[in-house]
Amino acid sequence: MRTLSRRRLGDLLVDAGKISQAQLESALEKQKTTGKRLGNVLMEEGLLTEDDLLAVIEIQQGIPRIYLEYLTIEEEVVRAIPQSLAYKYNLIPISIDGDKINVVMSDPMNIFAHDDVRIATGLEVSPLIATSEEIKTALSKYYAAENVNKAADELSRERQSELKSEEERLSDEEVRNAPVVKLIDSIIDNAVKARASDIHVEPFESHVKIRYRVDGELIEVLKSPIETLGALTTRIKILANLNIAEKRVPQDGRILTITDGKAIDLRVSVLPTVHGEKVVIRILKRDGFLVGKQQLGMCPEDLAKLDKIVASPYGIILVTGPTGSGKSTTLYTVLSELNTPDKNIITVEDPVEYMIEGINQVNVNVKAGLTFAGGLRSILRQDPDIVMIGEIRDSETAEIAVRAAITGHLVLSTIHTNDAASTVLRLVDMGLEPYLISTSISGVIAQRLVRRVCPQCAEEYYASDYEKKVLEVNPFEDVILKRGAGCQHCNNTGYRGRTGVHEVMEINRDIREAVIKGVTADDLKDLCVKNGMRTLRMSCADLVLKGITTIDELIKIAYLKE
Repeated sequence: MRTLSRRRLGDLLVDAGKISQAQLESALEKQKTTGKRLGNVLMEEGLLTEDDLLAVIEIQQGIPRIYLEYLTIEEEVVRAIPQSLAYKYNLIPISIDGDKINVVMSDPMNIFAHDDVRIATGLEVSPLIATSEEIKTALSKYYAAENVNKAADELSRERQSELKSEEERLSDEEVRNAPVVKLIDSIIDNAVKARASDIHVEPFESHVKIRYRVDGELIEVLKSPIETLGALTTRIKILANLNIAEKRVPQDGRILTITDGKAIDLRVSVLPTVHGEKVVIRILKRDGFLVGKQQLGMCPEDLAKLDKIVASPYGIILVTGPTGSGKSTTLYTVLSELNTPDKNIITVEDPVEYMIEGINQVNVNVKAGLTFAGGLRSILRQDPDIVMIGEIRDSETAEIAVRAAITGHLVLSTIHTNDAASTVLRLVDMGLEPYLISTSISGVIAQRLVRRVCPQCAEEYYASDYEKKVLEVNPFEDVILKRGAGCQHCNNTGYRGRTGVHEVMEINRDIREAVIKGVTADDLKDLCVKNGMRTLRMSCADLVLKGITTIDELIKIAYLKE
């Protein structure tokens, strides 16, 4: 057991040269009037940083400094200390060694915390130190996960013991106060903290599976008995203002909520399946769309092309890629660049994903007759300079957009195609004449999102012969690549965060002539490459060679296609 020195913190700081005796006496006077801890007073006065404080404690008391983000803590260890006690003293246990419990604390000299933990656990306390924020983050992570499981257990027990019918339950106030409320809140909170883009609630024969999509990959976080499904879907429907009695047809809704002080927009989709209703919740962070061009992941050459395309006073700029490839983020970034007081910018979206000051935004409402095509017609009577269409889905919308571009408007939109070159053929398939396409399009940006190698656990290795072949590099040279070993920071996936991979097709005279001639997508792509276009594969290969992503991500988005 480590015995703490009874010397006061102030004396330790003076001895270490961090503060003067006069500063200590002044801080002690303020402490008497405010009631705050001495360390907090010194930090508020700017006389000390938390790292300074920890360094003194580590050296003078021999208490090790711990970096919690690199540790994985077992669930049974976390449960050893009650949640209320952990939050009260801002501490978290990380391991149990015989009759000793190792506890990370922001204030390891707090004797009351030692006594309370000793009483609660029956174990001797071995203190370790970390910053307050590091401990708060760990508490949020580990105790939030415990809350989800606890709420799920409570909900399961409640559902199994109920004798009332579901219809009787729905009219009861219990719906609002039941454990399902805590469970749904915990699921959403954890998803936001895990940087998830989607939450999947999936019913099967004997259980309900909860999965998060993080960095494009689905991760299972919870299994709950099938008896909980009705309460889960009902609660979500109530929040999304959907019809809780209708379980035979798909429904779509929206939830606006606040998590960690940030506004979160949740788009809810309910789909009937053979085992019950499946729910997918798309998480839209209102501060996540506005990024600078440099954060899109484009190389300098592609950024220069984008600037040139956007500078055009008229024409169509199309962003293409599958669902979840970051098209909306790119469009909003371009719109923000164009948003100046002398421009009238109007958008028609389904739905409006981010509110931008100075831009007139219109929500599609199919039930009321406001479609993309109908909204676009009305927009063109509003004297716009720039028009943004959320998506070109049909020939009517495509034709109106093309004619708007020809008549002097700058039109931005998205379309679903595999690459930039095939976008032209898609428009032809929609019934547009090649000459209209060639004269109206200013540029096409195809994009994907690839996962980044986790910076905390990245390790270098020599590329294999197969990997060199995929990257199309010299097979006789040593090529060093990076991959993630897996750590707590990345949830043991080896990846953390994503970046964009782009293919920017700038329309010049050669390409216009090729479009009018009706060449194939492959021929058009070859011509674009000849004119300097970097394909998705080329862009991703560069990221692999720079150690930003891995060969697996390259194969996933481009290798098998090209």
